[in-house]
Amino acid sequence: MATDKQVVVITGSSGRIGMRVIERLASIFQPIGLDFMGTTSPTPNLEFIYVDLGSDQSVKVAFERIRHVYGSKITSIIHLAAYYSFEGKHLELYDKITVQGTARVLEEAKKFEVDQFIFTSTMLVHDPSERGVIQNEDSPIEGKWHYPASKVRTERLIAKEHGNIPYVIVRIAGCYDEQCNCVPLSQHISRIYEKQLASTVFPGDSAHGVPYTHFDDLVDLFVELINKRKALPKELILLCCEEDSISYRDLQTEFGRLLHGSKKWPMFRVPKLFAKWGAWVLDLMLCGKAFIKPWMIDLADDNYEFTMEKAKKVLGWAPKRSVRKTLPKMVENMQADPIAWYKRHKIPLSHYVKKHGENKRG
Repeated sequence: MATDKQVVVITGSSGRIGMRVIERLASIFQPIGLDFMGTTSPTPNLEFIYVDLGSDQSVKVAFERIRHVYGSKITSIIHLAAYYSFEGKHLELYDKITVQGTARVLEEAKKFEVDQFIFTSTMLVHDPSERGVIQNEDSPIEGKWHYPASKVRTERLIAKEHGNIPYVIVRIAGCYDEQCNCVPLSQHISRIYEKQLASTVFPGDSAHGVPYTHFDDLVDLFVELINKRKALPKELILLCCEEDSISYRDLQTEFGRLLHGSKKWPMFRVPKLFAKWGAWVLDLMLCGKAFIKPWMIDLADDNYEFTMEKAKKVLGWAPKRSVRKTLPKMVENMQADPIAWYKRHKIPLSHYVKKHGENKRG
């Protein structure tokens, strides 16, 4: 399967970002997908290699396969694979997969001629700020909970262990598209669609918010990074998100208007202790399947706002899409077939959804 095309390795290739990256790059590069899950990509020239990032031997064998078929030259490694759990389970995997998995990939990569190593971190490594405080790549980082904390440790590992491989750390925001495909947003839509009690209460400052990133904008960024790799600094950190940090209140109001024609969706601030108790009770009633967990309540006040000036200056890149302008399309797609939409987003079907969803289908 040897090819004259330049090789790009994508870990986590079966995920939502990985599949999009492969589809975009396939016509120009030779994509090699590494993942523990199979792929359904229609890309004919995709080479898929099974890998368990928790295993030294598995990672070694995967890269030996690359060397055997494609040689010792790799244009770019886009390292997407990482552990994440909204349920707060298997916390040991943050170190085994995200941190040590990256160490394993880097160790094997250093045996090749690699032009570039791209690591996807998260904007959540940064400390939250007050509303109106705009942060950048040099702003303080900490990682308040397990997921961003694992990314902080991995960023530091890359800086220490990358050897001669130039690297780019991309701190991305939550990704979305016209179908939604963003867990916090899909959960928010479902709460208001079903008129749940949880859709009317919030345990934080509803004027606070976070930015998002359209999948296509992120892939555009990767393409720019690969194409301009020779001109980039050997060590580079970039943020990737929209500069519009949409607030929880704005989301609430817009979803209420789009779903139910409401001019102002009711919202009441509740004490965090009460919210934690309510989340615990609901999770108990749903046998652990509730989305909102007690530990999430402490994050309700977090606010993030960033400037993309560095990406504009270094790369000539800026987001072209807007989550605010995409919300109507998300809701339209959900309303077209609520049952299918719920299944796609792995949200349990309530009696309300079954009743109104069947009416839509009928």
